[in-house]
Amino acid sequence: MRVIAGTAKKRKLKSPGKLPVRPTADRVKESLFNIIGSRLPDSYFADLYAGTGGVGIEALSRGAAKVLFVEKDSRVMRILQDNLAITGLGGDAEVILGDVQAAIDIAMRKQLTFDIVFADPPYRQGLAVGVLNILNKYPILRLNGVIVLEIGADEDMPDQAGKYQLWRRVKYGDTALVFYQFAVENHPTKA
Repeated sequence: MRVIAGTAKKRKLKSPGKLPVRPTADRVKESLFNIIGSRLPDSYFADLYAGTGGVGIEALSRGAAKVLFVEKDSRVMRILQDNLAITGLGGDAEVILGDVQAAIDIAMRKQLTFDIVFADPPYRQGLAVGVLNILNKYPILRLNGVIVLEIGADEDMPDQAGKYQLWRRVKYGDTALVFYQFAVENHPTKA
């Protein structure tokens, strides 16, 4: 595992070893950042199911202003914190130990909103749809924001999920990235 581009380019990150984590493959990460690259500079980025932090650290390295990392396993979170120290990017990071629902509640109390919300839940457990359901309950996504879910390539996702609409799906072997944004009729600027 390594940082692909930006200020921490080529830094090796600690891997999870035998812990129950599946880091995002470098080719998937590269594609993700090619797609969202123009949205990244000075953005607020949420990395839900952060694991050892590879995606959120890549976002910081490439110019995100702030990244919220959410991880519920304290052993994995320690590796994430080590990886932030290795890259020197911890100053623009906030790490929450807990599940996604609790983290979103904390973010709302702090009045945090995000330009990009990335979630990589365990595959094939219905958790990706669960994330969309949670995000639909809170005004956490900014005006032109995007939600990106990493899922198993064979997983079905709805074209419309509450106020969000699927706008892109890309497949990489057994992995897929699905991108949601506000549906036109639910866009916050509509009166």
